[in-house]
Amino acid sequence: MLDALDHSSWTVGVNLKINWINAENVEKNGLSVLGNPDGIIVPIGWGKRGAEGMITAAGFARERKIPYLGLCYGLQLAVVSFARDRLGWKDANTSENDLKTNHDVVHLMPHQKKYMDHRAYGGTMRLGGWDAIVKKNTIAYDIYKTTDTSERHRHRWEFNDKFTKEFEKNGLVISARSKIENLCEIIELPKRDHPFYFGIQGHPEYKSRPLKPHPIFVAFLNACL
Repeated sequence: MLDALDHSSWTVGVNLKINWINAENVEKNGLSVLGNPDGIIVPIGWGKRGAEGMITAAGFARERKIPYLGLCYGLQLAVVSFARDRLGWKDANTSENDLKTNHDVVHLMPHQKKYMDHRAYGGTMRLGGWDAIVKKNTIAYDIYKTTDTSERHRHRWEFNDKFTKEFEKNGLVISARSKIENLCEIIELPKRDHPFYFGIQGHPEYKSRPLKPHPIFVAFLNACL
């Protein structure tokens, strides 16, 4: 991720000042820990540790109109934050962290759960390149400039399509889905609602290069400017 930001900063022409924030400090001490950033990234991660702090940061960026980029876990926790704040589902969570929630907005798909229940973890991850279809008239389309794209993946938990209608009715846009299984790949808020609020289930940082920065990171930095 840091390399991808460097590649993009050279293209955009800015010197980056990156402030690493311990999400557990946000949980303990509140929003003041976040300060006044030009943009917020919640990157790859897993598990309960610091998750509530990252959910708070995702909500902070959404409500304060601060550019936000969620990478993998950062997408999932942005979905949890949206469900709690905009849909009023205070118990919303990823089933990775709370098996008892009635609103498992991020979950294991049934065929994955069958294996995980028996501690058979092999073959339960989405790995490697996954082709996706991008909706037109979205930020994602503005970034990719095509309806066909592919990003590398490494994760298990997925956006729970059971709740798609409620999310879309309340303003969340699912702007890309995988060609195989029709899984959520990108979420965003419309530009009329937020300057840049974007989450991707894949890992665009893996494909960024010094002379060819990934356009998602370029778009994020331009939004921060």
